[in-house]
Amino acid sequence: MILFYIENNNVLECDEKFMQAAIREALAASDEDEVPVGAVVVHQGRIIGRGYNQRERLQDPTAHAEMIALTAAASALSSWRLEACTMYVTLEPCPMCAGAIVQSRLPRLVFGARDPKAGACVSLYSITQDERLNHYVDVVGDVMARDCGAMLTDFFANQRSLGKK
Repeated sequence: MILFYIENNNVLECDEKFMQAAIREALAASDEDEVPVGAVVVHQGRIIGRGYNQRERLQDPTAHAEMIALTAAASALSSWRLEACTMYVTLEPCPMCAGAIVQSRLPRLVFGARDPKAGACVSLYSITQDERLNHYVDVVGDVMARDCGAMLTDFFANQRSLGKK
């Protein structure tokens, strides 16, 4: 079941708190001239994994915020099964990240802005809720979407003004 909460209309306070932490991660990416996407993984009300895009710095196509946060969370729990965790990410995950979320057995995903070009949770695909797969993820979208989307819009406008990306 896909659940959507619009920013000014009954967003869970807890979701906003942890989305703000993901936004701080995204700002760290932007500071390093990376696409500003950030993610945190929460277990029992505590952040156990953090990540932000580092593809340029690491020259690694898999160095997405979600992948880094999942790896950190698995390390913190000493288990690849993140069955009691929630991920908060500023942008709807791509197919690679959505697949990793399913494989990690994450039960809940909260994202900010939708990604009409690569979103794999609601926009283009529904990997996280595909009944043919071995795990189902509850998805909450559009949490602080304006703030998350504005970071991306501003970043790419700045990159274009500099003749980049």
